[in-house]
Amino acid sequence: MIILPGSTVKVTNSDDTYYNFQGLVQRIDDGQVAVLFEGGNWDKLVTFNLSELEAVDLTKGKKKKK
Repeated sequence: MIILPGSTVKVTNSDDTYYNFQGLVQRIDDGQVAVLFEGGNWDKLVTFNLSELEAVDLTKGKKKKK
């Protein structure tokens, strides 16, 4: 999947504090991606290298209505 602003991504760098966190891409510039994490009473905008992220398929696992 392509990572674009508005995409949901997961951090894949196991050495990072945000490993396995999912967030929303805010902007992309020169291989750097700003990701917004929201967690109850806190919001955090963190910048990652594009290689440290993977797109999340939000439709996976959902059942289709008949």
